[in-house]
Amino acid sequence: MTIQLTLNLPPHPRGFHLITSLLEEAAGQLPDTGIMHVLIQHTSAGLSLNENADASVRYDFEAFMNHLVPENHPLYTHIYEGSDDMPAHLKASLIGSSVTIPITDGQLNLGTWQGIYLCEFRKHGGTRRLVITIIS
Repeated sequence: MTIQLTLNLPPHPRGFHLITSLLEEAAGQLPDTGIMHVLIQHTSAGLSLNENADASVRYDFEAFMNHLVPENHPLYTHIYEGSDDMPAHLKASLIGSSVTIPITDGQLNLGTWQGIYLCEFRKHGGTRRLVITIIS
């Protein structure tokens, strides 16, 4: 059986934000076994699976990504939507737009320290839409 639903996230500032509990709440009761696939339907934000225990990891991700893909780089020609737009597209391509998590015993089968991040790459990205597909 397959279930698919849409989750609209409220606006978040640029950065890496844990959304695991929001996804679990939106999904409701999960099947005993299966897979949850989550896709973000935007080109300037991404999804990642990483450290959920120490908030400094999220700050380090933000600092490194801004160093790796800076604003106002002279090679950018797509500049009409703001100085953070082209870097956001590049960062989203590097991080990716989806995560897939196994479901075991009715729960997301994440590692002890793993959480799902919304990676917001715009200063003011606005509402973000996620498509959650649960396959059992």
